[in-house]
Amino acid sequence: MTVAAAAPVQSSRPLEGIACILCGAWCFVGQDLLIKDLLGAQPLWMLIFARACISILVLAPLIIWLGGKHRLTTPLWRIHLVRAFLLTAGFAMYYAAFPFMPLAEVSTIFFSAPLFIGILAALFLGERMGVHRIAALVVGFAGVLLAMAPGQESFQWVALLPLFCALSYATSMILTRRVGDGESSLTMGLWTIGGSGVMIWPLGWLVTTLVPMGPEFHHLRLEFIVPDAAQAANLALLGVVGMTGYILLSRAYQVANASLIAPFDYAYLPFAATAAWFFWDEVPALNTLAGMALIIGAGLYIGYRELRSPARAVSPAPVGETVIATGVPAVTEDSGEAPENAV
Repeated sequence: MTVAAAAPVQSSRPLEGIACILCGAWCFVGQDLLIKDLLGAQPLWMLIFARACISILVLAPLIIWLGGKHRLTTPLWRIHLVRAFLLTAGFAMYYAAFPFMPLAEVSTIFFSAPLFIGILAALFLGERMGVHRIAALVVGFAGVLLAMAPGQESFQWVALLPLFCALSYATSMILTRRVGDGESSLTMGLWTIGGSGVMIWPLGWLVTTLVPMGPEFHHLRLEFIVPDAAQAANLALLGVVGMTGYILLSRAYQVANASLIAPFDYAYLPFAATAAWFFWDEVPALNTLAGMALIIGAGLYIGYRELRSPARAVSPAPVGETVIATGVPAVTEDSGEAPENAV
């Protein structure tokens, strides 16, 4: 696979990126609530497959209808399939941990992802890291360790699953930034989420073949269960909410500096903790809350340093697409990267 075919990284539009991140966070909270509620009645593989099917049924006709920048085929299909595999495998691990851990704990460990993104952006996107950002990353990872509590009796090996998910997610987001404005968010969503529907069953077969399936892994059983009316409605809602979240997230990393907008992913944590307390009376452990505070603090500090830097005042940037609605023309221009500054 080569990234040479990808469009050059475009100038950053921070406000659009931040808005997409925050709206996407709300969508992912709703998605995770639905998945946690459906797990058991339906196996994990079925939930991911159903989400993919609903996304294809919505996105494919919408892409054909809108046309223009939105397309069913793409020269960047290799990158999209790699992203699909990373997100499919990563979130299969993330959701597999749900029956064993409270939602707040799983999501806190997963939110080491923005820290991984900062490191990967420096390594592969050339985004510079100064002393302040490095110190914040160290504090953030200390928060991850505190939440996981390795070496203590409360530590579970399944706590590694959301950590691996965080790394695969961060890698996929870096690939998204490499695509830049050269791709429509609808096309990216179709290939990424649709690809997960194809990949999830071989992945499920591999897991159930390699891992002894005791009763505690009932949610990982490999079987296709015909849903009843209530489950079918929830599966359809799961597909729509998940698809919307992925599109918003992909758009955010397309249009804005990865290190700048990544901290705003943290909005998910208080949303998820509050929802888990409201629906299931889950109260986060003290180490989880302390780790969450360190992770959020580190991420917000990075964002603060980015936003106060004069070099972050970015002029209007070209867009590969504007609002996802019929009648809105696509606007394209050639442009180089926005200037980067150490923080």
